[in-house]
This record gives sequence, structure tokens and C-alpha cells, in this order.
Amino acid sequence: MENLHIAGSSKTPEITFHALTGTLTIAGRSIPENSIEFYKPLLLWMENFGKTNPDQTLLQVKLEYFNTSSSKCLLDIFKKLETIGGKTQVEWYYEQDDEDMLEAGEDYEAIIHVPFKMIGVEQL
Repeated sequence: MENLHIAGSSKTPEITFHALTGTLTIAGRSIPENSIEFYKPLLLWMENFGKTNPDQTLLQVKLEYFNTSSSKCLLDIFKKLETIGGKTQVEWYYEQDDEDMLEAGEDYEAIIHVPFKMIGVEQL
């Protein structure tokens, strides 16, 4: 299975999904014109990745900001992660002084049946 890489822009996050290691990273800003279209290839990749029966999957979310339409797409990503099987975990990175981003991660953690690890950093 091939890796997925989408370069980031001022409106879209950088996507780096590694099939061999099971490390999936979403980093940057997520305010695309059409969130559903942007996130569709990620969900498709995850669907196919799940069919490989991975031992472990780590989703790293390192977003400095995301809009409302992206939040729904992120929820879809987390729900897809629930179906992959094997050991799964989310690492939710947030800037230490950004309480809103920490709360967003905690909200997802309350909904999703995948272990979350909150990681405060100085700067994303």
C-alpha cells in the first residue's frame, strides 16, 4: 500500500500517512474551501489501510486551527480510526496556552472509543 502525502497550504493541513509504520499525521491549519472534498481521500486511504489488518495505528493531530466544517470531517476521521482494528491511539497536540484547542481534543476524546493522549507544546 502506498503512503499518502498532501502538501499543506495556508488553508489546508499537511497530510502524511505512512502505511508501513501506521503513523498518520495531520498538521497545520484546516480551513479549506470544501472540507468534505479535502478529507475524502484521507477517509478512502484509511478504509484501504484498515483492510491490511495493521498491528497499530497512531493518528497525530497537530492543528493550530480548524473551522467548523473541518471539525465534522475530523470526527469522520476519528470514527474511521475506530474501525481499523489493532492498537489505535490519537495524539492530540495543542499549544499550551490554547485552551480552546485542548477542549476540542477533550470533546473528541469523550465521543470516540480510541485512547487519546493530550500533548501540550510551546508552538505548533
